[in-house]
Amino acid sequence: MTELKRRPLPHDFHPPVSSFTVTSEDVQEGGTLKDAQVYAAGNTSPQLRWEGFPPETKSFAVTCYDPDAPTGSGFWHWVVFDIPASVTELPVGAGSGKFEGLPKGAVHARNDYGTKDFGGAAPPAGDGPHRYVFTVYAVDQEKLGPDAEASPAAVGFNLRFHTIARAQLISEYEVLAED
Repeated sequence: MTELKRRPLPHDFHPPVSSFTVTSEDVQEGGTLKDAQVYAAGNTSPQLRWEGFPPETKSFAVTCYDPDAPTGSGFWHWVVFDIPASVTELPVGAGSGKFEGLPKGAVHARNDYGTKDFGGAAPPAGDGPHRYVFTVYAVDQEKLGPDAEASPAAVGFNLRFHTIARAQLISEYEVLAED
């Protein structure tokens, strides 16, 4: 992948905020996504755990974004918000759309597949490695504002004004071109 294809991360356009830590048993910083997080193979949201966020946090949001998708606007794979501040971990598969593993009150917005769940990696064959940015946002409100019908852009707009800290993991995935 050429450097020209490396698009900015969504947070690059937001005011700087403090950071905290997110870890995962399924996603490794700088690693390659496992088949479980690939659309055609497992399509399962990863386990995520976070700590060190500001004490004034009132809720969390979690997103997965591919800035390298050949769309001109990236690709949102997962958007969930209004996670209570008492919750510091999502189990594997929490993004199934059935709300199993998500706390009461959490809201799944639709992703760019048009579904309200986690949609795994599916870069075009031969397009090079794509980055998958898993972000946990510490939010200054219990309810962010949008509802489940909101677009990822509308959720991102609200996060721009209500994020007080952010944590992220970035992994890659690539589908090789067939000869």
